[in-house]
Amino acid sequence: MTSCTHNIAGDYNDEETPLLVKKPRTPLPWFQLSIVLFLQMAEPLTSQVLYPFGPQLMRDIGITHGDETKVGYYVGLMQSLFFFSQALTVMHWSSISDRIGRKPVILFGLVGLSLTMYGFGLSTTFTWLVLTRCLCGALNGNIGVIKSIMAEITDETNRAQMFAFVPMAWSAGGTLGPLVGGWLSRPAEGFPGLFGDSTFHKNHPYFLACAVPATISLIAWFVTLFFLEETVSSPVPVTQFVRGDAGNEHLPEDCSDSSSERTRADYREESLHVSAVLTPRVLLASANYALICLVDISFRALQPVFFATPLDMGGLGFEPSTIGMILSTYGILNCVFQLCFFAKIHSRIGTKRVMIMGLAAAVPGFALFPVMNAFGRRDAPSWLLWSLILAQVGFLMLLNMTYGAIFIYVTASAPNKASLGTVNGFGQMLVSLARTVGPAFTNSLFSMTMQHHYLSGLAVYIAVIGMTLFSISVARRLPQRAWEAA
Repeated sequence: MTSCTHNIAGDYNDEETPLLVKKPRTPLPWFQLSIVLFLQMAEPLTSQVLYPFGPQLMRDIGITHGDETKVGYYVGLMQSLFFFSQALTVMHWSSISDRIGRKPVILFGLVGLSLTMYGFGLSTTFTWLVLTRCLCGALNGNIGVIKSIMAEITDETNRAQMFAFVPMAWSAGGTLGPLVGGWLSRPAEGFPGLFGDSTFHKNHPYFLACAVPATISLIAWFVTLFFLEETVSSPVPVTQFVRGDAGNEHLPEDCSDSSSERTRADYREESLHVSAVLTPRVLLASANYALICLVDISFRALQPVFFATPLDMGGLGFEPSTIGMILSTYGILNCVFQLCFFAKIHSRIGTKRVMIMGLAAAVPGFALFPVMNAFGRRDAPSWLLWSLILAQVGFLMLLNMTYGAIFIYVTASAPNKASLGTVNGFGQMLVSLARTVGPAFTNSLFSMTMQHHYLSGLAVYIAVIGMTLFSISVARRLPQRAWEAA
């Protein structure tokens, strides 16, 4: 056993330790990568489809009782419920995927995502909205598992190239989600020729918008079932795991050949205690990941509420279709920008500078909110207002570059290959907590700021800018280059 362990460690270091001589770049597994990116699109699609009609949904459901100052609070609460529920289970799902494989966990998550989105669209009370959003988050642990797959199908020579595509998947979901949510909500009014006589769509005006991402998740389920390759070596059969008899008998007795050595090594590494996995560099990388998401989700949650809030109450008073158009335009531009420029900028200035530059861009992005409202109150030319909106979109695109950079840090921080699931699950747990706090805090503070006019109506913007500056200070603690793999 000792000899086997020694050989495994030697093999692992040989594979993962960068050589002084630069290795040729390994070609990306394009087919598997395209499947993974398609799967990753499901979460932003299902979460952001709610953004354009979220404020109107809260009004229609009657929970605000006609008080416009409470709309932001309930929208933020609705956005947070998904991520809070996800935070409670995502590390559990990621750890399970280390045992039974990535594929079964993803399949289960896609079913949960689809059914709960259909249920959300059929909800007619606030209680059912809460229940379906909580179930949607609790049953879906895919995002951490997908990041583990990304690390496992690449190596140190092509990992940065692959992570350049990650923002593209989120941008695609961020494009389709608001587009679908803005255009297909209240179809009886938006498309009277098709749905004007439909009692069902009048009683459930947001079902069609929710059904689209739910159906896409079902399509993703079949794609996963038939085409996604398992990346965990010798996973425990699901039935055996459920029975609770997935013990050492699953492992081969002979440790003489390299495949047996790898299998035993993987099993031992999976059994590491969480305290052994959560090294200082894992904690630092995960904390930065969570702070990036806190800044980003605060921006994304605040933006549609600001656009939907009446002009005299601190917003711009846009319709859901206009909000969906703006958010979808951002998604398209961001997709093109990340795909064309992330790798070049990353290669030129390095991972850490990409992080700091992206976070710094959020400061003027947040500052533009009160500026746009001020121009709107003064009846500024429409071209000027739309120029400011476009500038804000540009700052948000720079902010999104931080995702590709932080994924490199998180992957490099893992103590070993078999701990990737746990590391990504822990990081995603912190991210889900950040995404829980972000919308609720930001939109609640926005509502209170507009209602009580705290700091001349600037309290919410001062708070989020301060949060961004703190995130920059934490990012400065990262090494200039990502750590070498253990």
